[in-house]
Amino acid sequence: MLTSGESASTADAASLPTYAELLERRDGQPPGSSWGVFGPDDHLGTLNLLGQEQARAAAGLVRRGKVFNLDYEVNAFTPSVSPNRQSAKHTMFSRHDGCVRDDRLDEYYLQVSSQIDGLRHHRHPVHGFYGGVNDDAVAVSSPALGIQHAAAKGIVGRGVLLDVARHLTAIGRPLDLRSAEAIDTKTLDDVAAAQNVELQPGDILLIHTGWAWHAIEELTTEEKSALSTSRQFCGLRQSSETLAWIWDHHFSMVATDTVAVEVMPSDPDSPFHGNVGRMMHPDLIALLGIHLGELWQLHDLAEDCATDGTYEFLLTAKPLNLLGGVGSPPNALAIK
Repeated sequence: MLTSGESASTADAASLPTYAELLERRDGQPPGSSWGVFGPDDHLGTLNLLGQEQARAAAGLVRRGKVFNLDYEVNAFTPSVSPNRQSAKHTMFSRHDGCVRDDRLDEYYLQVSSQIDGLRHHRHPVHGFYGGVNDDAVAVSSPALGIQHAAAKGIVGRGVLLDVARHLTAIGRPLDLRSAEAIDTKTLDDVAAAQNVELQPGDILLIHTGWAWHAIEELTTEEKSALSTSRQFCGLRQSSETLAWIWDHHFSMVATDTVAVEVMPSDPDSPFHGNVGRMMHPDLIALLGIHLGELWQLHDLAEDCATDGTYEFLLTAKPLNLLGGVGSPPNALAIK
C-alpha cells in the first residue's frame, strides 16, 4: 500500500497488491477493493498510475505525428442505445443584429455517445461508493468523486490497442456483433501475443471489437431502434478472472468501442449476483477505482495499427471540468 503523501504515479507497480491479495484484505477495507491503496481521500483511483514519467515516455512514441480522434459525434448513436439517454438538442442563435452566433445543447446526456464513466457512476450494493464516500456526498455541486478530478489531472499516457475483432477474424471465428458474445482473458492474452504487444503498468487499454462502427455504419434505422430494447452487446466476460486480469496488469484506464465494456446481458455464469444486472461495473468502478471508456471511436486507429503493425501510441483525454460530474465525453486523441 502507498503511504500518505506518496505519489502513485511514481510508485513501483510491483509494490501494488495483486487482486488475490486485495480479496484477502484484513485491514477493515472491503475485500476486492483498492480503497486506501492510493492514499487517503483519493478521488482518482487507477488514474493515479499516470504521472509525468508516463507522459514523457508516451510522448516518445510519436513518430509520424498522425492524430486519431477517438470520440464519436455527440448524436452519433441516434436513436440512443440506452433507453434512459436521449439525443441532445442543438440550438444555434444569433446576437448583436445577427453578427454573433452562439449555441447550446439541451437535454445533453454526457454518456449518450463516446464517454468516460467516472467514479460516481456506480456504487457497490454492499460497500457503497469508491473509498467509502458517503452517499450524501455524491450530489450535484459536491466535489466527491466528481469527473472534475480527472479533468484537472488530465489523462496522458501510453495507449495500447488490442484488436480483438481482427484477431478473431484472422483465426476463423469472428465476433458476432449482433449477439451478446463474451470475450475472456485468454482471448485478450492471445491478441496481445499475436500483436507482439507487451502490456505495461499505467497503460490506457483500448479494446477494439468493431461494435460501434457496426452499429453506426451497418445497421438499419429499425435495427438501431431495436438495440435499446434488445440490449444485446458483446463485451468482456463477467468473472473474477477478468477483474484479476485488469487489476494485475495495473492499467490506468480501460476503454472499448462497446456499450458497457462488459457483455450485456451478463454472462449466465456471472458470479456478481448482488450487482445490478450481475455486472462487474460496481467492482471495477466502486471497488477498484477504474474509470471506464465506452463507445470510443476505435475504427480508424485500428485500421492504422493493422497497417503499420504498431499498437502503442500517445493517448490524451480531457474530460469536462464539471464539478460533481458523473461522466463525460472523453475528448480523446491517439497520436502515433
